[in-house]
Amino acid sequence: MRIECPLCGGRDRREFYYKGAALVRPDVDAGAQAWDGYVHLRENPAGATLDLWQHEAGCGAWLVVSRDTVTHEVYGVQLAAAYSVGARA
Repeated sequence: MRIECPLCGGRDRREFYYKGAALVRPDVDAGAQAWDGYVHLRENPAGATLDLWQHEAGCGAWLVVSRDTVTHEVYGVQLAAAYSVGARA
């Protein structure tokens, strides 16, 4: 699998470290139930996902990777700092 780092270009996935699902963080005052779900509950879908990766062996950038967990096809990559709910890849 190759990941296209926006800063370094295409690289083998072994340069990157998978950090988990790219989740939207609840508001600070969202309440205990919202925060409990954010911290402890995760899905393990087969198919399209948005994941958080770090280019650990490269520039160190945090990335949101849109990919398929079954085929390993990468649909898109963006810097995590530019990621927002409305800008999903």
